[in-house]
Amino acid sequence: MKKLLISTLLLLGLSTNVFAQKHPPAPPHPSKSELINLKAKELDKKYNTEKKLILNHPLATKQMKRDQMNALNKRYQAEKRLLKQAK
Repeated sequence: MKKLLISTLLLLGLSTNVFAQKHPPAPPHPSKSELINLKAKELDKKYNTEKKLILNHPLATKQMKRDQMNALNKRYQAEKRLLKQAK
């Protein structure tokens, strides 16, 4: 009886050890177009949040806001152009 119990526990321990060593399959890699689309969405989101922060700033004057928006728009257009070239 003891040998059966010991062998059962040993077999159970070895099987759980082997099961724990199995790794899940690697996730599929996104394609180039999916990566570009993801980057474009992130860029749009970042642009919109920065625009909102600039326009709602309580201490900035109209001229300061206008200058900051011009700089933001130039940077946004340049980054968009780079993304289009990557396609």
